[in-house]
Order: sequence, then structure tokens, then C-alpha cells
Amino acid sequence: MKVFSETNIGLSRSENQDRVRTALIGENAVFAVICDGMGGQNAGSEASERAVNIVFDRITKVFRPDYDGKSIKNLLISSVTTANSVVYDMAISSDEMSGMGTTCVAAFVFGNKLYAVNAGDSRLYLINHEIRQITKDHTIVMRMYENGEITKEQLKNHPQRNYITKAVGVSAMIIPDYFELELSENSSVLLCTDGLSNYCDEGDIFETVKKHPAEEVPGRLIKKALENGGNDNITVAYIKL
Repeated sequence: MKVFSETNIGLSRSENQDRVRTALIGENAVFAVICDGMGGQNAGSEASERAVNIVFDRITKVFRPDYDGKSIKNLLISSVTTANSVVYDMAISSDEMSGMGTTCVAAFVFGNKLYAVNAGDSRLYLINHEIRQITKDHTIVMRMYENGEITKEQLKNHPQRNYITKAVGVSAMIIPDYFELELSENSSVLLCTDGLSNYCDEGDIFETVKKHPAEEVPGRLIKKALENGGNDNITVAYIKL
């Protein structure tokens, strides 16, 4: 297994509030986590920095090769809830940090199984003979779509599309979504912030993955997002079995 990642400030932001960390853990496991910070001034960067490091450190230091699926699930969820507590405490203890938070999407591949968690609108895609979004965006517009209030096409350009309904550090408690899937031999996993998904559709992502070597995928996708407007921070992590 291999993992590659890249992040870019984009074309219109004054700072990059995205964070990404990846690791190969032994011979048979790989981990990737992406956070996209929210909050004015330095608050968003602080939230994503704290969260990504807490989740990454907890996973890479606690995981053992004899862990079963239940242990990995508990480890992933507890990592996110721990990060949530730290960021939330920071937010309520400082006026400067008030309202801070961050999305979080994390993938742990162990053998032929994928374990993943997410909160917010950073995404995880599973790619083999097709591309499939595994995570669900925690946004107001997604809720509106599920309630039949707007169409799928209206999702993309709705003025409230960036209003997030679940994120790390925004409330005292969080229950992230959890996913567990079997992987085929030719599968790959792609994680990204909305800076990619808002400027590259699933067809763009699938074509890039199929056309280029694994190590080039993050950079190629970021380049495409920039060509398509790129008015946000853009971050990609790519796991190839």
C-alpha cells in the first residue's frame, strides 16, 4: 500500500486552513486524515492543526497489529471525540477562538478493509471500476436535498452550500459518521476537502486516478481544481492498495 498527499492555498485565500497527515503503519496498514478549519483570523488554522495532530497521534501511537475491527472502530471514533473536546474547550475559553471548528475525514486501511470516520463536508471516495462517495456531507443543503426541498443540481451552487451542520469543536459532544468496507485488490481511497469537490466533479476525479500514477494523483487533482476556479484551500490524500 502507498499513500500520497498534497495541499494548496488556492487562488483567493490569505491562508491555508487545511491540514493533512498520512502514515504507513507497519507492512499492512495505512492512515490518512484531513481537516478543514473554520473560524476567523487564526481560529480555523488552530482548530484544524490541533484536530489533525490529535487524531493522527492517537491512531499511530495506539494502534497495534493485533487489533480487530471493533478496536479500530473505537480508536477512530475516540480520536475524533478527543479532538472535539480539545478544540471545543479552546473555543469557549477565548474570545479570539470563539466559533472555531474543523471538518475531519480519516481513513484507516488495514489489510483489505477500510475503516473511516467523518464530520463536516470533507469527503472520502472509494475508487475501483467506478467512483463512489462514501461519506455524506454534513451541510444544510444536503439536509434540504434529502428533504426534497432542492434538486441535486441546486446543491452545487446554492448560497448556503458552505453551512456545515456537524464539525469538530463546535459543540461539547460529537458522534462522527463511521464506515467499514471490504476492499478489492484494485481499490483506492481518496480523501479531500471541499476545495477539491467544489471544483472537480466525480468524473474529473475518476479520470485523473485512472490516467496517472498514484504519486501524481494529488497534484494533478489540485491543478485541475485551480484551473476550474480554485477559490478555496485544496487538499487531497490518496491511498492506493
